[in-house]
Amino acid sequence: MSTPDQSVGIQADRPAERALFRALFDDAAVFPPGLAPLPQAIADHVARQSNSYADLIGPLLLPASAIEDFLRLERPRQVDAALIGRPGTDLALVADARSRLDKDPGVTLTGVEIGWSPEWPQALGWNASLSIEVPRGAEQERALSELQKHAAEPNPVQAKFRTGSTPNTPVPTPTELAIFIRAAVDHDLGFKLTGGLHHAMSRTASEGQGQIGFLNVIAATRWALAHGAEVREMDSLLSQRDPVAILDIITRMSQADASVVRAFFTAYGCCAVLDPIGDLVTFGLIKETTV
Repeated sequence: MSTPDQSVGIQADRPAERALFRALFDDAAVFPPGLAPLPQAIADHVARQSNSYADLIGPLLLPASAIEDFLRLERPRQVDAALIGRPGTDLALVADARSRLDKDPGVTLTGVEIGWSPEWPQALGWNASLSIEVPRGAEQERALSELQKHAAEPNPVQAKFRTGSTPNTPVPTPTELAIFIRAAVDHDLGFKLTGGLHHAMSRTASEGQGQIGFLNVIAATRWALAHGAEVREMDSLLSQRDPVAILDIITRMSQADASVVRAFFTAYGCCAVLDPIGDLVTFGLIKETTV
């Protein structure tokens, strides 16, 4: 029998600063587990640009392998897109896709995401913002130190960390994520997350798949920046399932506080962007009446 969701019926006593959530939810509809057909993903993404919550949604995430199909499809308006080359993807394929997107006037390329490898610095010449997916474990510190050397270059470089599972790796623990966030902050690096953050609040395996909540991530990042929180305290915030304490941290942030937090936690990829936005409505953190 599953454990009841402790967040049911709880609302914040006031809305949060909207700046905390602007462009937070990158549209990863074509990626697992959503796997939306590309034409449907484009149509849905474009349609959402007319809604009141459009400012909360980031670019459409496109795998490098799908660029030929994407460029052939009709698009009724300008599309903001980020190009994704998962770890192990041939950088030549990503570079070619990036060049082809750059030639399409109907696309605004917002960034390129690739895996960390000895060859990743080749992407520094692509004239694009870069998100570099760093490994878990012993090599993470080396990867972050490399990224830090290039963070101040004309095209921003930030870290990326996978918060979902893969065929070869389970969902990272809250401790692993806390270690990554603490290290990113210490290296003065912005970061984005990918996979697994489907809901506002963290959930245990007994409530379905064990997941970390995006509000928990915001709270842990805030505590790391404002209070110098170490891994143990951040782990506790990332594991917290009772929303009362998390909502208090979220709603107490000023617009300036929100800007600082979002300068570090820049976005995360979500295959169903309406789900987290619906959670924000349910918690009373934004004022939209329908999603």
